[in-house]
Amino acid sequence: MTAAELFTTRSPAGTVALGRRLAGRLGVGDCVGLVGPLGAGKTALVRGLAVGLGLADERFVSSPTYVLVQEYPARVPVYHLDLYRLSDPAAELADLAIEEMLADGVVLVEWADRAAAALPKPRWEVAIEITGARSRRFALRRCE
Repeated sequence: MTAAELFTTRSPAGTVALGRRLAGRLGVGDCVGLVGPLGAGKTALVRGLAVGLGLADERFVSSPTYVLVQEYPARVPVYHLDLYRLSDPAAELADLAIEEMLADGVVLVEWADRAAAALPKPRWEVAIEITGARSRRFALRRCE
């Protein structure tokens, strides 16, 4: 695991903007695990990442908590997973065919800590810390 790069945002719009900037590091076959408490900004960061990867309208992005996977039509297809409600995330992740998603797009996984051992490597991990009512700290690292 590489040393973490730290980023700070002061609003949800700032979190979306950070996602847009970080999207430049991603391409087909990349997986990003997002970790943080409820309300930390995981979905806001995904909005920015998806737009940065070519999604025309960030309003298409919503938390896939109840559907497990959302697919967004971007220049690089984006698969947005949410492991929060899975009873056995590591086992159920295999049923989601993540390898097929990685073959033609980028996979963004909310609540990645619930199945970290089952997620592909190498991957990016983003740990989000709530530092104030609207401010957040992001630690980005590459896991090999």
